[in-house]
Amino acid sequence: MTAILVSEVGTRDGLQSIQSVMPIEAKKAWIQAEAEAGVREIEVGSFVPPALLPQLADTAQVVAFAKTIPGLNVVTLVPNAMGAARAVEAGVHGMSIPFSMSETHSIKNVRKDHRAMIAEIRIIAEMAEAVGIHFAVGLSTAFGCTIEGHVPEDQVVRLAEAAVEAGAQELSLSDTTGYADPAQVKRLTRKVKAAVGKQYLTTLHLHNTRGLGLANVLAGLEEGITTFDASLGGIGGCPFAPGASGNIVTEDLVFMLQAMGLDTGIDLEKLLKVREIVAAALPGEEMYGFTPDAGLPLDFAQRKSA
Repeated sequence: MTAILVSEVGTRDGLQSIQSVMPIEAKKAWIQAEAEAGVREIEVGSFVPPALLPQLADTAQVVAFAKTIPGLNVVTLVPNAMGAARAVEAGVHGMSIPFSMSETHSIKNVRKDHRAMIAEIRIIAEMAEAVGIHFAVGLSTAFGCTIEGHVPEDQVVRLAEAAVEAGAQELSLSDTTGYADPAQVKRLTRKVKAAVGKQYLTTLHLHNTRGLGLANVLAGLEEGITTFDASLGGIGGCPFAPGASGNIVTEDLVFMLQAMGLDTGIDLEKLLKVREIVAAALPGEEMYGFTPDAGLPLDFAQRKSA
């Protein structure tokens, strides 16, 4: 049975996209419950200035708690070398930086053009290597940009090569805007793998803004992708399309993978109960997901073991 890693990003990507600030005890309960359900990797926060994202101001404390959970890979997002230094101090197991393939978006998002971002990646890679922390680069807006529109695939390939040369240990293709379609996912995954080596491109970060999230997962699976980011309940919405869901829903992703006979190591019934913790801590925030609404098929256990 093929093993697939489902990386939970709701505790970072989801929480940073909503107005509500989740209490730290609720974050701890969420992380603990997901780990007990079998989730092996959680992006627990981001080391950004608290004034910019008060929702994630307690990331260092959350990291300290998450590290006490046996077998859990604790990762965070960092926007720059300063954030990386804080992540190193906190003792994260892994960290990633978003590298926008759209230069206009990069300048607007982190105030750095592509040349400056490559220099920043090089600095962080050296920091990570010195202390043995896994360092990944997320190739954001890889499938299109809400400012520039089309992002040339050859540009994505060139920047992916530059990121690896600068020291990235792993890459992910990120559908930041929800523009991707399955054919595009397959094509770009093939091109980047051919350029940098299949060992570097392992992950897809997908959104379900236009309803193609799980279709894009299937396309990624067919191209050998083994890690998929997802958010419990799809929380956070989508800033690019009000009312539309953002990240793919963890529960729906796990159901699909397990129904296909793929191994996630996750107890889906336990995972579905984690929603209760999140819903109680974020009253009024909309949560998405077909599987939680419909429930599991009566023959689901039999299908998993068949």
